[in-house]
Amino acid sequence: MAPIRDHSPTGPHPELNGHGLRLRPWDAGSGSDVDTWLRGMRDPEFRRWNTPLRPVTDRRGARESLLAREQSATEGTSLSFRVADARSDTALGHIGVNEIKYHLKVARVGYWVLPEARGQGVATRALLLAARWALTELGLHRLELDHAVGHDVSCRIAERCGFAYEGTLRGAVFQEDRHDAFRDAHLHARLATDPDPAGP
Repeated sequence: MAPIRDHSPTGPHPELNGHGLRLRPWDAGSGSDVDTWLRGMRDPEFRRWNTPLRPVTDRRGARESLLAREQSATEGTSLSFRVADARSDTALGHIGVNEIKYHLKVARVGYWVLPEARGQGVATRALLLAARWALTELGLHRLELDHAVGHDVSCRIAERCGFAYEGTLRGAVFQEDRHDAFRDAHLHARLATDPDPAGP
């Protein structure tokens, strides 16, 4: 798999700025980033809708998780961004462009926002910024986004950002805190040829 730097003029670890946000890759060597990642992974609202294969429960696990994401970026399979306020650099959340398949020009996006930053349009603004980068500079044609059925906030964010609802994926994601039971998910997608959404 070719590294991201071979596909993007901004290099393997781009920084994205816009909509009052700064998006940069997470740094596993930064204690602050590790602590923020851990808070996000342990947040009850995150855990309600997401069940990672390897739950992150302590600082060691958080650092290992971020190291794995750095490796994925080096390999060109995904890129994970720390979402922060453009002026203060206060961490607000995360957005990732994941499972990049260059031969099909497709990837999947996912995001979460820290509790204190919710209700401020952070996920919408971050998704608009990351999607534009992925569909232009990275050269992708299709971005997919799925969320557990019932996660209405995520559904509205997707639609505001031009990710059309395409259907229900049966038994596509884990139940909350379980790896032996499944729940349905809504699939949304945006194409490079779709009109730009109005904005945040």
